[in-house]
Amino acid sequence: MKVNIHQLNKAFENRVRLGIMSALIAGAEMDFNRLKELLNVTDGNLASHLKALEKEDYVIVEKTFVGRKPNTKYKASKTGKKAFRAHIDALEALIKAQTGKG
Repeated sequence: MKVNIHQLNKAFENRVRLGIMSALIAGAEMDFNRLKELLNVTDGNLASHLKALEKEDYVIVEKTFVGRKPNTKYKASKTGKKAFRAHIDALEALIKAQTGKG
């Protein structure tokens, strides 16, 4: 059985982006600090990967203020959920093809 690796989405090849999308798919939304803590990455690293996912329209950004402090929350967009699910499905197909369970 042949598997089309072109179904894997380049946007999710990076472990930080994969972690971001996994966290956002599992939960409704997360703020920047919670994502940073969960993934154990620096501010700059997280910000650059969130920006890349935002550029693809895979995440929705909501900026508010809590008192005088800015609070940025992220959630997976419908497009992002669909693209991430397709990526996971392609990975599963590849694994099944290798294990003969497909």
